[in-house]
Amino acid sequence: MAHSASFGSNAHSAHEHHYGEHVFRPQDEGEGDRVDLGALAYDATTMARLRELGVGPGWRCLDVGAGTGTVARALLREAGAAEVVAVDRDVRFLAAEPTAGLIAREADITSDGFAPGHFDLVHARFVLMHLPDPGRMIARLAAMLAPGGVLVLSDAVDLTTRDAPDSSFTSTVRAMWQGLRDTIGTDVAWVPNCPHMLRTAGLESVAAEIHVPPLVSGSPISRFWAETWQRARPAMTATGLVDDAVIDDAVRCLDSPGFCGLSPGMLTAWGRRP
Repeated sequence: MAHSASFGSNAHSAHEHHYGEHVFRPQDEGEGDRVDLGALAYDATTMARLRELGVGPGWRCLDVGAGTGTVARALLREAGAAEVVAVDRDVRFLAAEPTAGLIAREADITSDGFAPGHFDLVHARFVLMHLPDPGRMIARLAAMLAPGGVLVLSDAVDLTTRDAPDSSFTSTVRAMWQGLRDTIGTDVAWVPNCPHMLRTAGLESVAAEIHVPPLVSGSPISRFWAETWQRARPAMTATGLVDDAVIDDAVRCLDSPGFCGLSPGMLTAWGRRP
């Protein structure tokens, strides 16, 4: 998916390529706009959960895979956080809008040298699904919490397309996941197990929720998927599951008032360090 998140290692050459380099490139025209469509679809849900967990004035936060920085800036402007360290593989979007309290850091979180300190909040959205060994990454991020700090992780969960009746939409979503897995290592199969992985990492008060934004014609999430499929089209057609005509029909479905498909959702899980 590639969305607010975006860095790490390519599945086939961990030390030679950044995550998404062959599919979602920050330097490509319109990539920032595509990421922002995802933010429009999910930021309100993310911020509501973070506020419910107590994020507020004085908190020191780490936003991993910060993308265009919408969550990082909302933590400062809406929640009143004292400081947000916003990390991504490419910080051009973060640097484009300097914000008081926002520290942009270009880094690879899979690197052994990544040790930014300890935080009251560590947040990552649509990041771990693209990286190898999510259990190891969860343990590393949990270790970056100060005592009493909270780790909040959001990744994609697909609730319907594996068993749903065949259609251009479901075939296209299946091809997207397979194509991204084949090219950049994306894997969402483990995501429902995230709460257990948080407990294994030693966190307490673990819980989770799922948000599925409605696929309404012209909505940010519908436009996000259309743009994502356009960028991932070569990887998707290479799976043999779809051709260009099927993808084009799926895009038309997203813009049809009568369409009733269910979008992949966002599972958010959280836990506190004792």
